Amino acid sequence: MSMIIAGVMSGTSADGINVALVRFPSGAKRRAKGPSPHNHSGSDFTLLAHEEYPFPAPVRRAILGTMNAELARVADLARLNFLLGELYAEAVAKTTRKHRVKIDLVGCHGQTLYHQGTAERFLGRKLAVTWQTGEGAVIAARLGVPVVSDFRPADVAAGGKGAPLVPFLDYLLYRDPRVERIAQNIGGIANLTAIPAGASLGQIVAFDTGPGNMVMDAAMEELFGRRYDRDGKVAASGRVLDNVIAQLIRARFFRQKPPRTAGREEFGREYVGRFLQICRGASKADVVATATALTARSIADAVTRFVLPRFGVPRRDHEMIVSGGGAKNPTLMAMLCNEIAPLGIDLHFSDEFGLPAEAKEAVAFALLAHETWHRRPSNVPSATGAKRAAILGKISYA
Repeated sequence: MSMIIAGVMSGTSADGINVALVRFPSGAKRRAKGPSPHNHSGSDFTLLAHEEYPFPAPVRRAILGTMNAELARVADLARLNFLLGELYAEAVAKTTRKHRVKIDLVGCHGQTLYHQGTAERFLGRKLAVTWQTGEGAVIAARLGVPVVSDFRPADVAAGGKGAPLVPFLDYLLYRDPRVERIAQNIGGIANLTAIPAGASLGQIVAFDTGPGNMVMDAAMEELFGRRYDRDGKVAASGRVLDNVIAQLIRARFFRQKPPRTAGREEFGREYVGRFLQICRGASKADVVATATALTARSIADAVTRFVLPRFGVPRRDHEMIVSGGGAKNPTLMAMLCNEIAPLGIDLHFSDEFGLPAEAKEAVAFALLAHETWHRRPSNVPSATGAKRAAILGKISYA
């Protein structure tokens, strides 16, 4: 019998909840034959539906206030864990009702509150840690199906950085015997998966390139009181401060070799405060244009430093396939296209491969939940730095 799984994702931007309903046929294999425009994955699964639900404003404020906070009340953290469980369950229930689909399993990423992929000293021990919140037991109880949640700790326990995890899906979607591909996701943080032509799963490389929408969105909130730059119109009306970009791109993070991860710890409130300080005196539109250009430049910089050398010579066809909320920003996409064109890379969108840009991460966690349910590992050690393959997540039974 086929299995229908709801993948649930809320990202570092804390905009809201993405739900994808994905059907896996019985005996679904974990290997794909390559992308096809006629099938949502080119693999053994099909995207049935996708919906997005914004967080209520007070909930979003609470999440953003808790992320990377120096001080947070333990009671509030516990309450947020259970509240998010309720909200995730409601989002899945709305989606299944709307599309008249009965699900068998949920794969819920949860909301990242803190991610520290590199070991640091704490109470006499060196520890790498990660924390995603959103109580799986609540989701299971409300929906009456098992839930796989909390995917990242198993990779961290195996010596990895706990991220990125989407490369498992990228490999199934985009591997090709002749074409070198870069799957570029632009959410709050931007991350890529580089898939050499004819690569095996162990040959791909994946890492966070830097800020995605996070700095742009924060600049819009601070300067215009808006959550984001709709259609990139503000950035399009401004002028990029090239001297600021040149200064920012020299930061240690951008020179750090993969595997590497980033979050609000690197590009959150403190970073945005410094960014606005450096841009002081510029027009508001120029500041947003510069934040947008920083995302495009840091992606191209990462590709130049760490991806193209792996693709080898002679140069074959190179493609970048963009997904995530940033794909809907035409100004950012124009900037990115200008940055990568001289590198011999053509820009495409995941929609062209049958998977809507905004649905991809939710689909990824449906896939990872499917692998976990069948007791199969789904981290990619070459991407996360883990010492071994690991079965990800924890299961809450209904």
